[in-house]
Amino acid sequence: MNNRTMEIGVGLFVALGIAALFMLAMQVSNMSNIGRGESYVITAAFENIGGLKVRAPVTVSGVRVGRVDAIDYDTRAYEAVVSLRIDSSYDTFPEDTSASIFTAGLLGEQYIALEPGGAVQNLKPGDRIQLTQSALVMEQVIGQFLYSSAARDVPVAAADEPAPAGP
Repeated sequence: MNNRTMEIGVGLFVALGIAALFMLAMQVSNMSNIGRGESYVITAAFENIGGLKVRAPVTVSGVRVGRVDAIDYDTRAYEAVVSLRIDSSYDTFPEDTSASIFTAGLLGEQYIALEPGGAVQNLKPGDRIQLTQSALVMEQVIGQFLYSSAARDVPVAAADEPAPAGP
């Protein structure tokens, strides 16, 4: 094999490696599906969104149907308002659909799961999901567990009992 053929082979190998790294980066960053097809936006208000990020998946029964488009704060209701961009092929969600924020795995990314209701009327573009469940924040759960454990271990003195006499 001459030197020129070897250089072309190495160049092609490096170009394929760069293309593979680019594809991997697009998959990891959730940017691979941006701008595909028609979509519509609905909103949902949450008391606490935890670590939810823009471009987080929106799923129904584990199937990705959209992405988080924007996150804003409502200063009147003191809630986070999340805009959900839903693929237009999924346009039959009932009006009483609920939205919950979950975490993928123990330390995974957060996503929004939609649970369709049973209403006859469907959500339209621009509508707001009324039934929401905020993110479960681990620090709050641990704090509540520790507080409830400590409260159980502290004996409560009865009001009728006299104070113990000193030595």
